[in-house]
Amino acid sequence: MTRLILATRNAGKITELRAILSDAGLPHELVGSDAYPEIPDVKETGTTFAENALLKAHALAQATGLPAVADDSGLCVDVLGGAPGIFSARWAGRHGDDEANLRLLLAQLSDIDDPHRGAHFACAAALALPDGTERVVEGRLLGRLRHTPSGTGGFGYDPILQPAADTRTCAELTPAEKNAISHRGQAFRALVPVVRELLG
Repeated sequence: MTRLILATRNAGKITELRAILSDAGLPHELVGSDAYPEIPDVKETGTTFAENALLKAHALAQATGLPAVADDSGLCVDVLGGAPGIFSARWAGRHGDDEANLRLLLAQLSDIDDPHRGAHFACAAALALPDGTERVVEGRLLGRLRHTPSGTGGFGYDPILQPAADTRTCAELTPAEKNAISHRGQAFRALVPVVRELLG
């Protein structure tokens, strides 16, 4: 059994990818970066989701000698030319302050009418091998932005993104409903044939 490392300390993300690999009949043992606490987190200095995912995956593969998966994701707003994009988690200045990020974005869009509030969540997932081999896949969840937050589930911008095929925000969906359509779920599922090709 090949050990595969996912560049995250988020238990939910590990569980999600583990289930996807298992459902596809892939026998690989998946662990998070917590399994290697001596390896420092990688700075996301890329200019795209794909670059950031590759930076993290290559760093882990080199440090552990194991195949590594990493992802990077964010919210892309049409009228902002794709911003916040790779800066989604620190849009208001401090990394991970979901409430401040949400408030700032809503203020920036306060005079934008519904027809022009298109946006999508994007995720790039990368697989890197110790020999330098790499693959990147992507997933997107299309929708539009509400004027006020709604729902208590999820995190980040989930309370304001309403998926195109729904009347609820991502924060109003059940975890199972969200996973079925999410940008990360799409990207992780797209990784299955890549893992099968490169790792057997």
